Amino acid sequence: MKQYYVYILANAWRTLYTGVTNDLQRRVREHEAGAVPGFTSRYGLKRLVYYEVTNDVRAAIAREKQIKGWVRRRRWR
Repeated sequence: MKQYYVYILANAWRTLYTGVTNDLQRRVREHEAGAVPGFTSRYGLKRLVYYEVTNDVRAAIAREKQIKGWVRRRRWR
């Protein structure tokens, strides 16, 4: 059974990025190496600060959208 991860990355300035993947270790390594072009590499988002696991990709995507809709203060709790 596949697992899907909703994850949050941060940098030293507390900039946040929320994403979904089916291989958390690989994805974090990609972020750490700067291999993911765009927002995460531009802002140096390399530190995994939170993740959740689910077996349902639709639930993972819905959770990602829910987290992205929160205000910053709530995400840091």
